[in-house]
Amino acid sequence: MVKKQPPRKPSQPKKNPPPTASSSSSSPPAPPPPPIDPKLLVHQQRILTLFSDAFHPVLSSDDFAARLQSIKQALFNRDFDAAFGSEENLQAYAARWSPTRTLCYSSIFQSIAQYMSAASDNHLSADQSEPSSSAPRSTTPTTKMLCIGGCAAEQVAFASHIHQQSSSGTLSLLDAGPWKSVTQLLQNSITSPPVLSKYASAAAKAANLPLLERGQLETTFTQADVLSLERSALQEIVGSSSTGEPLTVTMLFTLNELYTNGGIGKTTNFLKLLGQVLPRESLLLVVDSPGSYSEAAVGKEKKRYPMQWLLDHTLLDPRAAAAQSRGDYEWEKLESHDSIWFRLPEGLSYPIQLENMRYQMHLYRKKSTSSTGSTME
Repeated sequence: MVKKQPPRKPSQPKKNPPPTASSSSSSPPAPPPPPIDPKLLVHQQRILTLFSDAFHPVLSSDDFAARLQSIKQALFNRDFDAAFGSEENLQAYAARWSPTRTLCYSSIFQSIAQYMSAASDNHLSADQSEPSSSAPRSTTPTTKMLCIGGCAAEQVAFASHIHQQSSSGTLSLLDAGPWKSVTQLLQNSITSPPVLSKYASAAAKAANLPLLERGQLETTFTQADVLSLERSALQEIVGSSSTGEPLTVTMLFTLNELYTNGGIGKTTNFLKLLGQVLPRESLLLVVDSPGSYSEAAVGKEKKRYPMQWLLDHTLLDPRAAAAQSRGDYEWEKLESHDSIWFRLPEGLSYPIQLENMRYQMHLYRKKSTSSTGSTME
């Protein structure tokens, strides 16, 4: 558990956070946290401090607990417009539930870094092998990511990943909610030094650097319903149409909501469209609640299917693969985990108590099936 900071803390919410963000009471207990690198612990505390500084006015407001309760009630009623329709609610949500998710997502990005790097390196090598009269292109590692659904946790987690990889990145955030102001606030926090006490030593001031330098991470936000996007609009958001540069697409605690609220038909069509517009060797990362939390009802009888089964049926089913092959691509599954615990290490501090979380994770890669296209194996 994360220790609460003694000063400037608001009242602690009494109820559990939304079930999509944390484990249920019937879940198996979290295993003890593994030994952690002291440097990583320092980095994780830095991420929590970034959130507490950015959302200090929210965390210290008198109505913080009441606003959280209102958000949780709206989520329970599946009234997402009420939960995420105002900037004040988005800031409260980000201050309360995004810190743990950020640390979790960052750890996931680090765990799949080998796949992300391999895709970028292969593209860079192929690009440099082609004759060109233009000036030499930069060989600085650049990671591209598109996050579908959610913004605050994904944005800071990607910044954390870029920091740990000592690279640069471009991030596209896509969500139906009005997250623009929050993403701008966090982008400024990511590229600004942490707030220090006026009594900080000269050495502390000299070592006080931002998480990322300005220009190290380019972030854009698009507010749109992903299930309503036309191919051209999705292609523009994905980018890479001219360069063919692969990217990582994430759907973090998003896909099951699309299945449940948008419908299986629309969500399936979107996944197929996404496969068509993504450059080859791009990755698709899906993270969601484990077990029965991630199920969708189908047909008049409302027969329930696991999210993972629906996803695999769309991407990997032989009939789907045959249809995709006509577009010279197919999907391969790189990793799949039904249940993983992310447990917060001891020693971290945040103004309010944070919880461990459990999730399922599935990683796919788009492969070229054309005779002229290269395929990563």
